[in-house]
Amino acid sequence: MQGKRMDELLLKERIAAHLAQQTGTVWDIEEVKPLPGGACQDNLLVVAVENGFPAMRLVLRSDAPRPLQGSLKREQELNVITAAVSAGVKTPPARWFGADLVRNTAGGYFMDWVEGTAIGRKVVTSAQLAGARMRLAAELAEQLVRIHSILPTTYPQLISSLGAPPDDPTEAVLRQLQKSVETFVEPHPALDLAIRWLWDHKPAVESVNLVHGDFRVGNFMVSPVGLVAVVDWEFAHWGSIYEDLGWISVRDWRFGQNKLPVGGFSDRETFLSAYERYSGRTINRRTVRFWEAVGNVRWAVGCVQQGERYLSGEQQDIELLAISLRTSEMEYEALRLIERMEECVDAEKT
Repeated sequence: MQGKRMDELLLKERIAAHLAQQTGTVWDIEEVKPLPGGACQDNLLVVAVENGFPAMRLVLRSDAPRPLQGSLKREQELNVITAAVSAGVKTPPARWFGADLVRNTAGGYFMDWVEGTAIGRKVVTSAQLAGARMRLAAELAEQLVRIHSILPTTYPQLISSLGAPPDDPTEAVLRQLQKSVETFVEPHPALDLAIRWLWDHKPAVESVNLVHGDFRVGNFMVSPVGLVAVVDWEFAHWGSIYEDLGWISVRDWRFGQNKLPVGGFSDRETFLSAYERYSGRTINRRTVRFWEAVGNVRWAVGCVQQGERYLSGEQQDIELLAISLRTSEMEYEALRLIERMEECVDAEKT
């Protein structure tokens, strides 16, 4: 984690005082340490004792020094998680929001610790998780249906956190991608070409729902018993359900298991059929592929942005520079998917 932070003792004192204020009880903070992963926000393990009871482990999730484009602040994210919990989504409840805990001006909240792994390569290859992988497609489809059940009309309280829903969620995403590409230091003609094609083949607007925004391997906690929790809600927004359905199949989220396009653990049809079964909807497969192409463009943009964060000196984590090297892979994949969709249209005409 980067950025100037108070020393550990002061951090423990601030956390103890904040938890006491929130709960009306006395807290002793035994340990605070950064958690691995989480390239966007600061995540810390907090080992805490409340009123002399056995120690508990909590996660303190705090704003990073500079947020990524489109990322929610932690108070907004807490409100999304609260709505998700009320919809029955498997995710640790967020509570005890506070400001200036980890660093001045940074907001943060606490979650219960859950056992499991979110390390992508382990999720898709570990022999211990083989049984869990067999259930993941159905389990994740069910969770996604619960997330998508949250509508602006049924959860109007979220509008203050997420803003008003867009009239056309696809247009909103493409406009943001185009704007991002225009700010890059170096030109990316492959992205220009892909975005132009996506504009020309934009599907019709359907419904506007809550979408997780980063629903992929790496943001699911998994144990040998199966899915434990959906985490990392910082990119949640009002959008198209197809955004989440396509994003989970972005090539980079398969962690080398490319024969299983949904997250490296399932074929597309098994996952989409499970979603249809839980939701009662009919899913347009071509629209899913369109959004998979959007997802690869979006991650290519994200890879460039991570590299620019490193080169600007904002963050000196070498992982960000390594991520930027994947840009060309995502560009190639987006163009490959577009070519396949074009071939399908040509075949339908003959």
